[in-house]
Amino acid sequence: MLKLGSATLGKIVDLDPFVLPFDLLLPGRAMSELAHDAALLAPNHVDFDARTILLSLHSFLLRVGGLTILIDSCVGEDKPRPRREDWNRRRATGYLERLAAAGLSPADVDLVMCTHLHADHIGWNTRLENGRFVPTFPKARYVVGRRELDHWQRAESDRPGFHNHGAFADSMLPVIEAGQVEAVDDGIALFAGAEIVPLAGHSPGQIGLDLACGDGSHALFCGDALHSPIHVLKPEWNSRFCFDEAAAAQLRHALLDRAAEDDTLLLPAHLRGAYGMRIRRRGEGFYPVMV
Repeated sequence: MLKLGSATLGKIVDLDPFVLPFDLLLPGRAMSELAHDAALLAPNHVDFDARTILLSLHSFLLRVGGLTILIDSCVGEDKPRPRREDWNRRRATGYLERLAAAGLSPADVDLVMCTHLHADHIGWNTRLENGRFVPTFPKARYVVGRRELDHWQRAESDRPGFHNHGAFADSMLPVIEAGQVEAVDDGIALFAGAEIVPLAGHSPGQIGLDLACGDGSHALFCGDALHSPIHVLKPEWNSRFCFDEAAAAQLRHALLDRAAEDDTLLLPAHLRGAYGMRIRRRGEGFYPVMV
């Protein structure tokens, strides 16, 4: 558990490690360019021998001001994902049991914030019950960026079930139909001391949450704006899954510059072995310090 001012932060792990071939996530890049930082990256983040990148799929569990907030809901169970064997129709993952170990039932969650609507960020929005997918968190507001929601609703109207492994149909539509989804605009206060910030680039309308920690410091839940410490060392390297590569790279530079300047704690969605990273300058670039 990590203290962030009056807030406490935990993780509910869904899949760790989530292993991706280096050339799949970072096409056209040379792993040899990371050799200088092998001591930082191995073994948690890069397997140099296997040429793979190691990520974590987890939800952040934020408790503050009497609210229980889940940030991103991972892959889920029973979802048909035939293009990814490790996601396809998963069972008995232990995710809800790990939530229970944190002292919570699904009904205790007040807010589910989806930084964006890729399949590995919305899977536990719903669970299979009597043959149909229903909201996992029956009393929660599901918060989504308005631009992100609008984009994928338009895409789904053109090609239903085609995008994001079909995740919109089984992991968003049931909560929309239940009246639990709240589309939010950039700059609003999600609750006292927490502001929704725009992080578009990796996806069309990705959002983050900027949390004021009470002592002048900030923590920023930044979704997939950064996938790995690799993106701190090489912010110009886009992932294969970035929607707007130019915007994604520009955003990474801006986030790293801000964090190096004011010591904002960056909390990416897929970081293994730590909650987040503080950023230090190194020459003309940046270097992460794990927290």
